[in-house]
Amino acid sequence: MVAHEPTSPPPLLPLSLQLRSATRAQHEHAETRSFVTELMGGGLGSRGREAYVDLARQHHEIYRALEAAGRRLAGSPVVVDFLIPELVREPALAADLETLAGPRWRDHPVHEPTRRYVDRLEAIDVAPGYLAHAYTRYLGDLSGGQAIAVMLGRHYGLTPAELTFYRFAGIEKPKVFKDRYRALLDAADLSPQEQAATVAEAQVAFELNSALFVELGERYGVG
Repeated sequence: MVAHEPTSPPPLLPLSLQLRSATRAQHEHAETRSFVTELMGGGLGSRGREAYVDLARQHHEIYRALEAAGRRLAGSPVVVDFLIPELVREPALAADLETLAGPRWRDHPVHEPTRRYVDRLEAIDVAPGYLAHAYTRYLGDLSGGQAIAVMLGRHYGLTPAELTFYRFAGIEKPKVFKDRYRALLDAADLSPQEQAATVAEAQVAFELNSALFVELGERYGVG
């Protein structure tokens, strides 16, 4: 009888590739929600500005919670590398909302899917959770933000001063920056179990985002 050497498990893919592969379906699902396609395509007509203010209000709550999570975990040797000042979005969203809706913009409601999203972010207490949500939000903004701003201006007359959320001062070449960010993910000191937790939480992040788009679609008649 021939003895067989025990086989080692196959090496893990780099974390950035795991994330991209595992969230591809959720990413496509979120991007094709009726609210997103109608808003970006100009289909909301006279309600487009109102709908964008609503979306920006939800985003403000989400980024406030995400960036607070980063500050809570700033002592983590893994998380600290991802606390990149150029990515911070909450102040830009607050400024945009002030311009779009006036000083009482906080009176605009925060919807239930957003509250669930925020609850999830406020519960983050370890690096994988933060990395998952930061990856999902910031790289998504960098990937499509400039095109979104152009379409919002074209269809609804929104001005650059109302859309500073989509401008990343200090990041001149988004693709180069995204490549560096993915390299940071790949180099992060995470065990296989922590990498798996990061991937699973990124899938949750996409699902939470999709639920928000469904809610907004129902509110603006494009569900």
